[in-house]
Amino acid sequence: MTATDTLARLHAAIPTAGLFAEKDWLLSPEPLRLDAAFIEELEKLGHRLTIFQRAQNELYHRSVNGKAPAWIADYLDRGKPPELIEFARRKQFRNDVPQVIRPDLLLTADGFAITELDSVPGGIGLTAWLGKIYAELGFDIVGGADGMPAGFRSVLGENADILVSEESATYRPEMQWLADRANEPGAQWRVRRAEDFNRESKIENPKSLYRFFELFDLPNIAAAQTILNAVADGTRITPPIKPWLEEKMWLALFWSRPLREFWRRELSERNFLILQKHIPQSWVLDPAPLPHHAVLPWLNISSWDELKTFSQKERDFVLKVSGFSPDAWGSRGVTVAADVPQTEWAAAIDRALADFPHHPQVLMRFAHSRIVEHPYFDPANGEIRTMRGRVRLCPYYFVAGGETKLGGILATIVPADKKLIHGMRDAILVPVAASASAP
Repeated sequence: MTATDTLARLHAAIPTAGLFAEKDWLLSPEPLRLDAAFIEELEKLGHRLTIFQRAQNELYHRSVNGKAPAWIADYLDRGKPPELIEFARRKQFRNDVPQVIRPDLLLTADGFAITELDSVPGGIGLTAWLGKIYAELGFDIVGGADGMPAGFRSVLGENADILVSEESATYRPEMQWLADRANEPGAQWRVRRAEDFNRESKIENPKSLYRFFELFDLPNIAAAQTILNAVADGTRITPPIKPWLEEKMWLALFWSRPLREFWRRELSERNFLILQKHIPQSWVLDPAPLPHHAVLPWLNISSWDELKTFSQKERDFVLKVSGFSPDAWGSRGVTVAADVPQTEWAAAIDRALADFPHHPQVLMRFAHSRIVEHPYFDPANGEIRTMRGRVRLCPYYFVAGGETKLGGILATIVPADKKLIHGMRDAILVPVAASASAP
């Protein structure tokens, strides 16, 4: 098949309604190829992240019940409405954890870095579409042509509503494509505006709900109480209504020295050490003063004010809002320390400390991604070009029936001069295939 044929097939396969509202990306003649050993490591990562999220939930409840330090729940509950916390803590939801897990992984010189666990991930429908079309082109795609829809079906069953809020409306087309693909005979799936859930549904009493909105958005959803009532009455929902599981600070709590033995016990020593290798060192910016003889671990400073004076070379960090805020979405609310003047960096630290009572922020060591070369079609003339770029991998794991399965992997490749990787107009979006794969 010629490059022209491949481009024509890709364009022809794009749904009429698109996959993202008013968003484009660069098409490529081939998937991103990774070696089999690397893909095997990503498959194992799913189980490790599953038990990590279960441990997060367990630690929070222990903190609430006085069996772990109270500061843990205090951190995680900051900025949340008391009525939401009360609902989320109900005994009937005690063991509920997300059934779709998607980490953000940066491809590095020695493997990958886990920079985030996205609790309400976009890209599910897009990754499903990419997997299908590139499999049809003859590539051995990770997860295969049906890995993503099959994974979603395993989580939601045959009767489900996918609730998409206006805040998340950009992703409605991809979720509609996924629902249409998953609607096999006997299945009833529907994508609905979360705001309309209180209206009569064509699906009588859906058994499952997929929540495609973050919990900070609840006050903007007129049907929020109706959704909560349905969940309280036994309708399954994933991700669960648990605001503490939507916080980026879990990667900082993973590095907390007082919690080290808890993580080792809950995860196993081996899994703890492997995650430690992949999670960049991180800290919650808590303005509470330290004793005069104490220092912040690995930073060797006794006050956040000292961090303001770091040189540009020393400022190898990213500062980000932890959660429960529109600024915690995507690249919003993210400061790359080395890319801003010292005065702006100092101001960002001051804002983070001032925001701690309501919106804690997380400081993370910057993960340096390696440069790859990947072909793409020039949108102006269809010619094949080569991009030197950085890669973010988003594997999608589905947790059902006691198993965690990898459904597919979305690779986002951006030009090498970009520090933050997301689905911008000049990004290549492709699925992942084994390195030996070729049509």
